Amino acid sequence: MENNENYMQKAIELAVSNVNNNGGPFGAIIVDQTGTVIGTGQNRVTENHDPTAHAEVQAIRQACQKLDTFQLDNCVLYTSCEPCPMCLGAIYWARIKKVYYAADQQLAAAGGFDDAFIYEEIAKPYEKRKIPFQLLDIDGKNKPFETWKSLEVKMEY
Repeated sequence: MENNENYMQKAIELAVSNVNNNGGPFGAIIVDQTGTVIGTGQNRVTENHDPTAHAEVQAIRQACQKLDTFQLDNCVLYTSCEPCPMCLGAIYWARIKKVYYAADQQLAAAGGFDDAFIYEEIAKPYEKRKIPFQLLDIDGKNKPFETWKSLEVKMEY
């Protein structure tokens, strides 16, 4: 338990440091099975002009580069705030073993970072979303998957 609190404190310190440097109030670290910090991230959305540059995504990218892999299945993520839907997807794609978070969605919303509308949009039928999603039925739409399936040697993920 003590280590969990120490790691979480580091994630919170990253978030506070980022706020003091004109960034968003989010920080994250990834720890491997030996307890070594292998990735850190701070929200860099405005600095990088990149809406995907959330702290969790930044930490995942760094940890994957360090380990030379795209799977972090023996790793734990500590994040200063409950992950948003995008980060949740990245966490699952990276196969992170466990996630600890400090602030929840309600605290984030009270602080001006409310992602409830995204969860609401995901639940809606495509035609009722604020951003229209429309299937374009085009010849060759399955070609990328057919090509993938036909490869004898490929990196599964």
